[in-house]
Amino acid sequence: MGYEHKRELKSLIGHKHIVWSVAISPDGKTLASGSEDNTIRLWDITTGEQLTTITGHTAPVKCVNFSPDGTKVASSTDDGAVFIWEINI
Repeated sequence: MGYEHKRELKSLIGHKHIVWSVAISPDGKTLASGSEDNTIRLWDITTGEQLTTITGHTAPVKCVNFSPDGTKVASSTDDGAVFIWEINI
């Protein structure tokens, strides 16, 4: 028994390079994506609208994850940096 392929709901276009990591917020409303372009982008899952771009990394963002309460995003890079970002969306 396997998973059936479902239809695409949204294409989230905005990063300039490879996306390495995605995470969905605890409430299921927001997606975070981390990219080779050194940014994190937050997206509205329902509409596909980009909510914000988080900048500050000086290396590709390889991992993103939400805090359990959804008020922060943690990110890391392959240069060893780990950041915690407060988000208000």
